[in-house]
This record gives sequence, C-alpha cells and structure tokens, in this order.
Amino acid sequence: MESDTGTATRNKPPTAPRPSGGWRLPLPWWRRAAAAGTESSSSSLLHRRRRGRRFSPLTRRVLLLNMVPIAFLAAGVVFLGDYEDTLIEAELAALTVHGEIVATGLGEGAVRGGETTINRLDRDDANRLMVRLIAPIGIRGRLFSETGEMLGDTRLLRDQAGRITSLPLPPPDAPLPRRGLLTRISDWIDARLRVARSDGEYIELPDPVARDYPWVEQALRGINTRTARRTPEGRLILSVAVPVQRYKQVLGALMLTHDDAGIAARIRQLRLDVFRIAAVALAATVLLSLFLASTIVRPIQRLVRAADQIRFAREGSPRMPDFGPRNDEIGDLAESLRAMTDALWQRIDAIDTFAADVAHELKNPLTSLRSAVEVAVRIDDKEKRAKLMAIVLEDVKRLDRLISDIADSSRLDAELLRSDPQVVDIGHLLSSMAEAYNATAAAEADVKVQVNTMGGRQFGALGHEGRYGQVFRNIVDNAISFSPKGGVISIGIMRERDQIVVTIDDQGPGIPDASLESIFRRFYSQRPNAEQFGNHSGLGLSICRQIVDAYGGSIAAGNLRTPEGHVHGARFTLRLPIAGTK
Repeated sequence: MESDTGTATRNKPPTAPRPSGGWRLPLPWWRRAAAAGTESSSSSLLHRRRRGRRFSPLTRRVLLLNMVPIAFLAAGVVFLGDYEDTLIEAELAALTVHGEIVATGLGEGAVRGGETTINRLDRDDANRLMVRLIAPIGIRGRLFSETGEMLGDTRLLRDQAGRITSLPLPPPDAPLPRRGLLTRISDWIDARLRVARSDGEYIELPDPVARDYPWVEQALRGINTRTARRTPEGRLILSVAVPVQRYKQVLGALMLTHDDAGIAARIRQLRLDVFRIAAVALAATVLLSLFLASTIVRPIQRLVRAADQIRFAREGSPRMPDFGPRNDEIGDLAESLRAMTDALWQRIDAIDTFAADVAHELKNPLTSLRSAVEVAVRIDDKEKRAKLMAIVLEDVKRLDRLISDIADSSRLDAELLRSDPQVVDIGHLLSSMAEAYNATAAAEADVKVQVNTMGGRQFGALGHEGRYGQVFRNIVDNAISFSPKGGVISIGIMRERDQIVVTIDDQGPGIPDASLESIFRRFYSQRPNAEQFGNHSGLGLSICRQIVDAYGGSIAAGNLRTPEGHVHGARFTLRLPIAGTK
C-alpha cells in the first residue's frame, strides 16, 4: 500500500541534493550596504563579547548587595552613643559614690567645732585626708569652703611621706610612638561624635573658686551634681560635686574630676575589634561573592558566546555548552537552550530539505508540460495534438494539487500555533465521517466504512476538529484507493490508559515492510497502478504526522497478517492524548 498523496513516477530519480547556499535574487545596493553594516556591527559585538568584560555588572551587583550588611555593621559600630552614655553614667555614678564616701570622711575627720559651736573645715586635715582617700585611685579632688575658696587640690598635694612619683623619660633620639591607621580613624571619629554629648566647655583655671564651676555652687546648696564637659583639647572631663556636711550643715563642697581616657580606650578597643571582624567578614564576603558570581556569570557568558556563535554561524551547527551536571536553574536554562537550538537546526534542515524536495517535485510536471507543449507546437495532426493537450491539462492539474498541498503543509504549523485547541469528540467525528463516506466516495468505489467503538464511552481529544478530520480523511481516502471491490474499511476506537487509540484497517495489498516509515516522508510515492500517476502530491501522510505530532500524539503504519503470515491488509494506528469527555 502506498500513501494516497504520493506522487507517482515510473522511475523516480533520487532526491536532489540539498543546496549549500541557496538561490536568491540579487539585492539592491542600499540593502547590500545595510546588510554589510549589520554584519560589521554584529562581528564587532561578537568580538567584544568574546573578549568579555573586565568586571561583570552582575558580579558588581552581587558584591554590592553582599557588602551592604557589612557596611551597615561597620557604620553601626561607629555610632556607639548609647553604649558610651552608659559608660559615662556608670563612671559618674562611681565618682558620686566615691565623692560621698570622701565627703563623709571629711565631715567626720577634718572639721573643727562641735554640736553647739561653729564648725569649720580644717585645711590641713582635709588635705591629708583627701590625699589618702582620693590620690590612690587616680582621680583629682578639689575641696572648696562654704565661702567658695579652694582649700586643696590633690594634684598639687604630696602625701605625708613626701614621696615624689617619677617616670623615666625616653631617649632624646627615640622616635615617637606611631599610632595605627585604625587608631587614628577611631580618634578622629571620637573627636567628632562626642562633642554633642558634653554639657559644655571645661576650662582649667590656675586659682579657681566655687563660682567658676556652677555644679560646685549647686553642691554648696546641698545638692549632688555631676556633669561631663569638654576641654579645648578635646578631652571629656567627668565631674561630680558633693556637699561636705556635719550635723546637716554644709561646710564645703568636694569636686572630683576624671578624664574619659578609660572610656575612650574601651570604645576604641570595641571599635577596633568590630572593625577587624568587619574586615575579615568583608574579605570573606568578597571572596565568596566572587566565587558565587563566577558560578553564575561564567556559565551565562559561555551561553552568550555560544548563542552569538550560533547566530553568526555560516557553516556547521555550533551547540550550546552542557551544564546538565549543575542541577540548578542555569543547568535547566542551558538544557532548554540546547533543546531549542537543536530544534531550530532541525527545523532549518527540514526547511532546506523541503525546499529541495519542492523544487524537485515541481520540476517533474514542468518538464513533462514543457515537452508536451514543444511537441504540440511542431505537429499538425489534430488527434495527436489533442492527446498532448490532455497531457498538458493533467500536468496543470497535478501542479495545482501539488502547490495546494505544499501551501497547506507550509502554513500548518502557523495555524496550529495561532488557534487555541479544543476538546474534539473523536467517536462522533469518525461516525459522521463514516456515514458521509458510505453515502459518497466509498459507495462509488463499492467499499464499506464501519466504525467499532469499544467501551461504549465518548472519546475527547485536545485539538481542532478540522485538522483531525483532515488526518482521518487522508487515511480513509488512501484505504479506499487500495481496497478491492466489496471491501470493508474498519475503524476501531478504544481507550488505553491516558490515550485514545484509533485503528484504521483495510483489505488491500498492504505496505512493504521496508516502507512502513518511508510512507510518512514528504513526496513519497509507491503506487503500483500506472493510471494513478500524478493523482497525488505525496504530502498527505506527511501532513497527517505533522498534525498528530503537534497535538502530542503519534501515528504508525503496519500490516494485518493471517495465521500463516500472509498480508491481507494495512493498518494505521493513531494514539491521541485524552483531554476529557463531555
């Protein structure tokens, strides 16, 4: 059995070789110039992409996004206001407690007078007591009388033994100690961030009195006062003033002062530690970001270069790199691009082959037509001329059928993509077709078409009723042309798991085993009857497979055999995916 659309040729020549360059009309000069400019810009683009970028924008984005948290961490450590305020409050509280202790000692041990007499602070006893209680802890104490006169300053006093503390001086030629970069940065930050946290300016006077220090005046009124003030040199001085009392009588005020060297050292050390951690984290983040970016950017760059090579390929078929082992989205993208490019190359090859086959198939009737016309012009015999004109007419009809089938095949994909598929009742479609055939074409050929539905259910397949009808008509027409007089064409429909299986059997001579797959090729022809020459374009079964494949199904051909192994008919089997029943 042969395809009903096969072009009959007594001795069909082999398919013309695929043209390498293809024939095309010469382009005008302005289009040639535009094409040359496009090719030049494309070549420069390809060259630029092959060289690659020094620093990928995607890498920059990954680095920036990963460095932002580290930057926030480093910036947050700079502003340690709450922590520093806590340290200052704790230092002032400790100074206040120590001042109250010393003030209590002064009120008990450095006062002359009694409960019924006037009490006065004794300068000498108070100074000795301050030296013993204040000097060892490294803070400065100053005592003011109730009249505001300064009675003593621990910085100017010596202890009772008259010892003088001495520190060795460095050699004259010894270089000054150099501070590190981070230390200088931390000191610079401290100098600018701690100005706002001072209560005012602290000025050191050579011979101060109580009114020079407002907080001391508050202490002379019996109120504990503390403050933090900044010196012109930028140091922060913590001061507390505590009243010295005896029998609830304010006899003077004790002012304790201490600089913030300890607090600044703790803040600086904390900043340095966090800066070091941030630096290590930044280095690790940069390295990990570069590694992460390389695992993303490099494969993408390879895909881009491969896509450019495919785009500008003139010979051969470059392939996309294989990133399947990655098992991630880039691997999926690469696999999809590989499948896409393979499909494109197959489509291009199919188009080239189709063009070559079309040229070959059109050439045969044109050659016959030309020969008949040339001969008809030269002869005068009317009978022979009429026969030649009949040949011309048949060739013209053949060309018309061939061109119509070629146009239908070429626009089939576009039509299938443009329209949305619907659910088609295959059982109802085949029953209607069988009734129509039994009333027309099958009746004329003395062939009966019958439909056998197995399962008693409706069969819904996703697609287009017109295209499914085209598939079944091609196969049934083909079966009618090969069926003997009084033959029967049996159409069976059944469900098999998630598929609808349609079988179309005839009682013709069957299909040669070597041609079971070849009959689905374009322009295939193997009709034994010479009178059928030129009646078929050879595209029918090819179009059938194209339609069925587009809907996700399959079509195959086979033979029906007797128990002895003799062929007694052909069978076409179509498997269509179930879309649901109405």
